[in-house]
Order: sequence, then C-alpha cells, then structure tokens
Amino acid sequence: MPVDRNSPIGVFDSGIGGLTVVREIMRNLPSESIVYFGDTARVPYGSKSAETITRYSEQICRFLIGKQVKAVVVACNTASAFALEAVQKEFSIPIIGVIRAGAEVAASSTRNGRIGIIGTEGTIGSGIHASFLKKLDPKIEVIGKACPLFVPLAEEGWTHDPVTEEVARRYLAELKSQNIDTLILGCTHYPLLRSTIRKVMGEGVQLVNPAYETALELKQLLKERNLECEADPQAEPEYRFYVSDLADKFRHFANTILPYDVPLTKKINIERY
Repeated sequence: MPVDRNSPIGVFDSGIGGLTVVREIMRNLPSESIVYFGDTARVPYGSKSAETITRYSEQICRFLIGKQVKAVVVACNTASAFALEAVQKEFSIPIIGVIRAGAEVAASSTRNGRIGIIGTEGTIGSGIHASFLKKLDPKIEVIGKACPLFVPLAEEGWTHDPVTEEVARRYLAELKSQNIDTLILGCTHYPLLRSTIRKVMGEGVQLVNPAYETALELKQLLKERNLECEADPQAEPEYRFYVSDLADKFRHFANTILPYDVPLTKKINIERY
C-alpha cells in the first residue's frame, strides 16, 4: 500500500525532552504535520532495561502507525540506543533515531579527536555513541559523563539559574580536564540548557545538538524516499500531541519551548497497543 506523502511524521520520547526535536522539525520542515507521543506515565527510560524500553518503543510505534504516519523519529537517546534496531526490523516504515546524525557531525567537527558525550545513565552506559564514533574513526577518543540532574532542572524551567550553573560546573569539570574540543548533547532535554553548558565549557568546545542534526537527517530521508509533503505551502500543517499521563503539565511545558501554541494534549492508554 503506497504511503501518502501528506501523512504526518510520528515522533516519540519517554516524556517531554523530545519536544526539542519537534521544535527543530517545525523549523526545518515547516510543511510537515507531526503526531507526537510522550510516554509521561513511564518516564524515565534511562533506568530501565533494554527489554522494557524495546517493548515500550514497539507499543508506541504501533500507536503512531495507527495514526497513519509516514515515518517515525525516535526522539529519545535511550530508546535510540536500546530499541531502534528492533523497531526498524519490526515495522516497514522508515524509522530513525537521534544518535547517528549527532555522532557524524561530531566526528567531522573534532580537531583533536577527543569528543565528550553527556546523557542519562542508560545512554552513557550503553556506549552507543562511542561505538558509532569508533566506526567513523577508530582514532577518536570518547569521554562520556552521565548528568542525571540536568533533566529535572530543564523540566523545572531552571535553564538560566545559578543552581543549574553550579550543577553543570560539577558535572562538566571532568570533561573540561580531558581537553575535549567537541561535546554531544546526548539527551533531548539538554539543548534547553545549551547556554549554561556553553558558558561552563567555553567557546573553544563545539556543542553538537542532535535534535537539529536529526531534523536535517529526516529532511534528507523524506527527499530520498519521495515522501516530502506535497500540500500547498500556504496550508497550515497539523500538530497533534498525545501522552500517557499528565496532559496539562505536558501542554504547559510544550507551550514554553515550541514556536506554536499547543491547544490540546490528549491522554491515551499506551498499554493497549
């Protein structure tokens, strides 16, 4: 059955961090409609097993495919690390994660071959970025650092706060001492703290935002597969938001970071899928 080019893009995350990916898709693919699912009832994924994350990701893909999406973006580093391969094998539509694009940009940007990666315990523990980077260039040295407090600070809205800066200084001191010249923001919440991370790391370290790079990868994928939206460029794309819990809290947060007012967020029972 041929895919309708005007169908929406499906995007999912363990919670609200994936909205940074949605924001970049809205900016870089302004004609495309989006269906977003945030698994707010089962967040965080970073502390769960690979089997559990894969089961959750398969359920969410089934839900999004039920909404007739033409492609899916796994806008969660942990799910990209542990479940991407499984869902790509199970479902026939194109599915991409948020790890490869950022890793490729980091590998081509580094001058001294020393790349830092910050993320959740699960993402850093998986070693997925390191394995991607080593495939691209075996000489690259990868220094990972889990920064678990960054997520609650971002969700609290403390993006420019002395407390956040102090936490960042503590977390990032180790990376600063390792002489890295490139740093991958390996969690979708972290672009919200970009200016604080930039202040702590200094101008000499390039920050790689995988949310932006993933939007560009998606744009290229749609072009290659002839799946770009053909709708009238003047027509407004449709954005729909679903969560597994806390719909009002999600909507409030979405309205603080998206270039679009989210009028409605619908709660669904994802366990049915």
